[in-house]
Amino acid sequence: MDRLVVRGENPLSGTIPISGAKNAALPLMAASLLTQEPLTLRNTPDLADITILGELLSEHGTEIALRKQDGVRMLRLSTPAITSAVAPYELVARMRASFLVLGPLLARHGEARVSLPGGDAIGHRPVDLHLKGFEAMGATIFLDQGYINARATNGLKGAEIRFSTVSVGATENLMMAAALADGETVLENAAREPEIGDLARCLITMGALIEGAGTDTIRIKGVAKLHGAEHEVLPDRIEAGTYALAVAAAGGDVVLTHTNPEAIEALLELLGKAGAQIDRTPDSLRIRRDPGHRLKGVDAMTAPFPGFATDLQAQFMACMTTASGASMISETIFENRFMHVPELMRMGANINLHGGTALVRGVDILKGAPVMATDVRASVSLIIAGLSAQGETSVSKVYHLDRGYERIETKLTACGADIRRIRD
Repeated sequence: MDRLVVRGENPLSGTIPISGAKNAALPLMAASLLTQEPLTLRNTPDLADITILGELLSEHGTEIALRKQDGVRMLRLSTPAITSAVAPYELVARMRASFLVLGPLLARHGEARVSLPGGDAIGHRPVDLHLKGFEAMGATIFLDQGYINARATNGLKGAEIRFSTVSVGATENLMMAAALADGETVLENAAREPEIGDLARCLITMGALIEGAGTDTIRIKGVAKLHGAEHEVLPDRIEAGTYALAVAAAGGDVVLTHTNPEAIEALLELLGKAGAQIDRTPDSLRIRRDPGHRLKGVDAMTAPFPGFATDLQAQFMACMTTASGASMISETIFENRFMHVPELMRMGANINLHGGTALVRGVDILKGAPVMATDVRASVSLIIAGLSAQGETSVSKVYHLDRGYERIETKLTACGADIRRIRD
């Protein structure tokens, strides 16, 4: 099993290109099930999760071809016919986003049998919002042996659906299904994340009629048929935020290219308050921190977009472990997303947990130690901690990391980090 070994106290300097967003690419891949014609996705990241969803789509009849053009990865997905409406447990359990095939299968094929999802163990993430939405659109749904069985014999019908809580996955799943439903569907209290807007733009290119994506009310007028299209996956805002935090933690001067600073404005405001220097252009971000000047502790609370992203909470905490003073970090999205805390404490961090809040008292220095990754974002928080720590940090179970970060050791090494992968 692979592990990454980091030797810290090396300031970072250089340029890091940001990859296409995993959290955008996955629903876009699922959207390919909505049409018989090919969907080509440019700027798709080379990640384990992309491979896993590709395997699942192949089960449904999707033909997938990968090529590179001028160094850009392009996936061509073509599903002339749905050959199976079953999404098996052994695939769906490996990644929660696999559940996004339910909406497209139900809309185009009229039925689906999809395993209850797996993915990171970061808290209770129910699918009831998805299912209530499909039932409102006329689907019949029942649970049998760990599988969701859904049927819409006469097709899905437009409906007014108000989510009781904001859910990115439910918004994506229902928006895709509504694209082929009979009539208009209105999604209220919808997620506003940039990935929602990216999915809507792709669906519109495919012939869908969608208004309001990026706001809390999305209107979709169903059409009889969608066609093929080409679409470029937007840059990964979580990857950009992660590298910004890595520079803030280790010190240095790094430019992040092919990114959108506005998508992580909540994080950049926190880093500015903490003492990092930030320069923005429309498609790049420069982050600087003099290694001789410690960051200041600042408080943070996760929230749905445009608030501070839960997917950056672990990395931000790693950054705050060596800041001057104390930081109060509150997690409001997932109730079990502090599993990185014991590992950071192994490196000397001073953290006290009180329910959904962590009090981080900055220490002068972290010390390298053997630590274990528990999920995608927790794993990279340990890399960030290792970059600023004295000595050597060995991060095991980095298969989590490979699900969400493309060539992370290559990108960091190019900026002066001492990081290497070891295959035990």
